[in-house]
Amino acid sequence: MTNQKNRNAPEEKRDARERLRRRREREKAAEKRAKALKTAVAVLAVLGVVGLVGAVAANRVGAGGTGGAGGDVRAEPIVDGDPRAPVTLTVYEDFRCPGCGHFENGFRETVRRLQDTGRMKVEYHLVTIIDGNVGGRGSTYAANAAACARDRGRFREYHGALFAHQPEEVDDAFGDKDRLLELAEGIEGLSGPEFTRCVREEEHREWVERSTEAFLRSGHDSTPTVLLNGEDLHGDPSAPLTPEKLEEKVEAAARKA
Repeated sequence: MTNQKNRNAPEEKRDARERLRRRREREKAAEKRAKALKTAVAVLAVLGVVGLVGAVAANRVGAGGTGGAGGDVRAEPIVDGDPRAPVTLTVYEDFRCPGCGHFENGFRETVRRLQDTGRMKVEYHLVTIIDGNVGGRGSTYAANAAACARDRGRFREYHGALFAHQPEEVDDAFGDKDRLLELAEGIEGLSGPEFTRCVREEEHREWVERSTEAFLRSGHDSTPTVLLNGEDLHGDPSAPLTPEKLEEKVEAAARKA
């Protein structure tokens, strides 16, 4: 009897070890399932929050001027010149964009002459592409400040000052609101507390955001984008636009109007 028990002992030990191994495997499998369940719940929770945030964002955009079920974001441009002018120049620009500075500084005299003679008005769509590409807040703050100047009837003067003192693209100088207020010094109507508060508190921030979103959905892919009665003036690289050509095109369009 004793010999039989001794012979069975190794087998019993093996069976015990096997049972222990299987139990541990079951426990590990249960732990994995529990972790997987927790992960799934966490992911669903995050997706729920993201969905809620997206819905809130969509509602905010909608309240700010969407154009129907398609989510067509709208932001009224800043109009400079006689609203009854027969020709419309549409400009999408970013105050940190070097190409925009080149256009504004090179064509300013011609554009203003066409405006002041009643032949053309300009619709400015201010966007913040450089902030997104390079970083910083200068495009956003400058666009808001320009809208503040529009409120005081001094958009043209302040718009010119911003481009006349445009920093390098990678220099976020306009991200300093003190610098934006400094550039307003000497422009009548912009030295009061209303303009200062508008700049510092970013009173037109939502308009700037809508204007940028509308540009991103417009199909245009660069700044400056310049349209004359809807026609892209920079559409033909082999025939670069000049101030003289712009004036000729405006004259032709005005005659057809």
